[in-house]
Amino acid sequence: MLTTIAQVGQHVGQEVRIGCWLYNKRSSGKIQFLQLRDGSGFIQGVVVKAEVAEDVWENASKLTQESSLYITGVVRADDRAPSGYELTVTGVEIIQIAQEYPISLKEHGVDFLMDHRHLWLRSPRQRAVMAVRSEVIRAMYEFFQENGFFKVDPPILTPTSAEGTTNLFHTKYFDEDAYLSQSGQLYMEAAAMALGRVYSFGPTFRAEKSKTRRHLIEFWMIEPEMAFVDHEENLRIQEAFVSHVVQSVLKNCQRELKTLERDTSKLENVIGTFPRITYDDAIKLLQDKGSEIKWGDDFGAPDETMIAEHYDKPVFITHYPTEIKAFYMKPHPERPEVVLCADMIAPEGYGEIIGGSQRIDDPELLEKRFAEHKLSEEAYRWYLDLRKYGTVPHSGFGLGLERTIAWICGLDHVRETIPFPRMLNRLYP
Repeated sequence: MLTTIAQVGQHVGQEVRIGCWLYNKRSSGKIQFLQLRDGSGFIQGVVVKAEVAEDVWENASKLTQESSLYITGVVRADDRAPSGYELTVTGVEIIQIAQEYPISLKEHGVDFLMDHRHLWLRSPRQRAVMAVRSEVIRAMYEFFQENGFFKVDPPILTPTSAEGTTNLFHTKYFDEDAYLSQSGQLYMEAAAMALGRVYSFGPTFRAEKSKTRRHLIEFWMIEPEMAFVDHEENLRIQEAFVSHVVQSVLKNCQRELKTLERDTSKLENVIGTFPRITYDDAIKLLQDKGSEIKWGDDFGAPDETMIAEHYDKPVFITHYPTEIKAFYMKPHPERPEVVLCADMIAPEGYGEIIGGSQRIDDPELLEKRFAEHKLSEEAYRWYLDLRKYGTVPHSGFGLGLERTIAWICGLDHVRETIPFPRMLNRLYP
């Protein structure tokens, strides 16, 4: 019966059999040290020539990088080993001797590694990032399921834009125009009016010709929407949500964070309430630091980084000008020139990871926004219906999965946070 590397701690002193690949190998003449991986982790298998049958020694000698095999051995606890365990090998059954592997254990350029992304994923670092990604997703689902949210799946093909932008991928839906979704938010608002608190999780697409380290063409978003929730409660839910995700990763991915050489002390602060700064005060802060930014401008990446440097945990920038935010955001009741919104900025220069707001619930104001943004009333009629038939205060937000993972893992670029990134000029593999 097969076991996995992650499970060997349950079998100390016992013989186990594992299906695995050879990551690396070194030999000191009469001993071979096999670095093995099976997806669940890495472990060293020690083959001592004097202690195994001749065919076992010969099979171990034949193994090349990424050859597949079944390894049999006795589990030993070893504090020096990264996994805490080693295998004293008793058997080697070859499945396939791999051809010369394109990715050697030396440095390669990013373009080369991206061209071989299907193989690069096997490396310890990339495996660690994917494990953290999996834990982030698990923790997100856990938070929402424990807090009374229902999961709802919005369509990917849509007839309109969620934010009235032109950065959409166009396609034909038989004889009609259609677009790949850039957000499921509008549909989630409809779902919230039926179920109260809902969330979606899926791919979104933005045809922005951007090459920054924070941008992907296809990325994943989690988008909660909540009936009877105002701006302030929306922020509290976001704080609890992000705190839960980060603390779950710290608890369950210590080995992966160590592989990534992440300074976890910077993540341990991510709990409880987060600091807030209004857009007005953020503009003043930047101007005091010599920036030429003026009221009404949106923040760029350097601006967000400069603001985040003042805090040791994520910070909310609240109450942006109405003119630079989406049509559906509710104006401040005492200052209609700003809206009840907030962007959550991650520390350490990772920028915006959440955008959220209280939504307009007044049908007359929403119709006015349609006109101001030149949106088709016919196309958005169903969205206006949500305000005509039982309108209530409601709020929501969207978290970009890949930016969040880049921050938690301490990565330089979001391209490593998704199995097969889609970027400007990259659609392969």
